[in-house]
Amino acid sequence: MMFNRIFGIMLAIVIGFTSVSVVRLTKIMIIDGKMISQSLKDAMKIEVDALAEQYGRRPCLMVIIVGDNPASRSYVRGKIKATEYCGFDGHLVELPEDVSEATLLAEIDKLNNDPLVDGILVQLPLPKHISEDKVIAAISAEKDVDGFHPENVARLWLNQHCILPCTPKGIIELLDQAGVEMAGKKAVVIGRSNIVGKPVAKLLLDRNATVTIAHSRTKDLAAVCREADILVAAVGRAKMVTAEYVKPGAAVIDVGINRTEDGKLVGDVDYEAVLPVAGAITPVPGGVGPMTITMLMRNTIECFLNRMNN
Repeated sequence: MMFNRIFGIMLAIVIGFTSVSVVRLTKIMIIDGKMISQSLKDAMKIEVDALAEQYGRRPCLMVIIVGDNPASRSYVRGKIKATEYCGFDGHLVELPEDVSEATLLAEIDKLNNDPLVDGILVQLPLPKHISEDKVIAAISAEKDVDGFHPENVARLWLNQHCILPCTPKGIIELLDQAGVEMAGKKAVVIGRSNIVGKPVAKLLLDRNATVTIAHSRTKDLAAVCREADILVAAVGRAKMVTAEYVKPGAAVIDVGINRTEDGKLVGDVDYEAVLPVAGAITPVPGGVGPMTITMLMRNTIECFLNRMNN
């Protein structure tokens, strides 16, 4: 358990009995994804220097962005910054909004066949005239640092070695760093997306949790969530998860990133309302988000090592 990476907050809950007040102290762990991420990147930086000395080159990540979507640009800047910090060879390929699907696929094919490229990432979403499914499938499975290729998805569900999707991988790392036991615990994942909901449910199952996937059609969603020792919110609805959804002492992982009308970033969890109930919780920002990029760096190293050792 890495106490230096987790902030403990002592909340005093005062319960009145006639003229007597009883104070109960409850320790809540705020799982600081930013701090954990930084520590992991520091370790990877040392590892990459050692790999460069051993193999004569550094892991190489190519990031492709299509168009000028501001959110995509922001995400890509964070990824390129992380590659530079960790000491990778990181390069950005910028294509115009109206680029043809054939041109994008040709660019991916070129990178697939470049022996000095270890990882390929195409920033999503793509313009509507380009099929995301085709683009994901076009990336070589051995260079698929996002873990989205159908071959990697199949291997995940078949319990075979694969590149894991970054956000689910980061969630499990956060739980491990916080010392949250998963084996034998009840876990509820709100959200059934192919990118987060389904794969994180599988990873929790692999850690011997009893897993329920909940969604918009789940009856009495709050009651289902209150059974969870581990609650993962990945629905994309600002502050949807309130205190009534949370079992006292549960670990709450907030995957959501939503922007309010006043420009503030908030998660799928009503942080202030849930904080007094949860046993551990991730903030937004500064929780899952930094770990997603850090796991991308880890996946790039894995792709590099797989290729160098095969």
